[in-house]
Amino acid sequence: MKGGKLLIFSAPSGSGKTTIVRHLLEQPELNLAFSVSATSRPRRGKEKHGEHYYFITASEFKKHIRDDDFLEWEEVYRDNFYGTLKSEVERLWAEGKNVIFDIDVAGGLRIKRKFPEETLAVFVKPPSVDELKIRLKKRSTDSDDKINMRIAKASVELATAPQFDKIIKNYDLDTALREARELVADFIAKPKKKAIKKKNT
Repeated sequence: MKGGKLLIFSAPSGSGKTTIVRHLLEQPELNLAFSVSATSRPRRGKEKHGEHYYFITASEFKKHIRDDDFLEWEEVYRDNFYGTLKSEVERLWAEGKNVIFDIDVAGGLRIKRKFPEETLAVFVKPPSVDELKIRLKKRSTDSDDKINMRIAKASVELATAPQFDKIIKNYDLDTALREARELVADFIAKPKKKAIKKKNT
């Protein structure tokens, strides 16, 4: 797989990464296209297949795993799988785009490891876990049990922040949007490093 740059945005649920990614997609000079993830979870609200996610059954997801169709995948919650299909990234690269991901922390780090030179991995950090809980309750998309699961998971995810290339502190949204745009523009402008072949001595 060869093509443009990969921009990873990961964070605990409620940190604001989706808002940041949507803002970046609206900047034409960045030449970005969104990588739509596959998931086995049910649709929420007005979500559309192929736009928000590729909604597939758990059995279909497991078949894709067996067939090595994923760039990365994760069982984020019990029986709730998320993953990035190789065909999705290949499709966007074929269109000459840089690919941006709104993705789980574990999945984002896996892609970074597979494509270290092509990938900018950004962690979006919320002001606090308490603020996360407030934001998740305001969304009104999850039950209290699911919110508590997300909060417990957030503590683990926050500990991975140092493994990312950059950390954006989303304490003020306008500042976070500006920082994200500058980071992505600078990374896209840099030429890819060519691999240096070591001579046998």
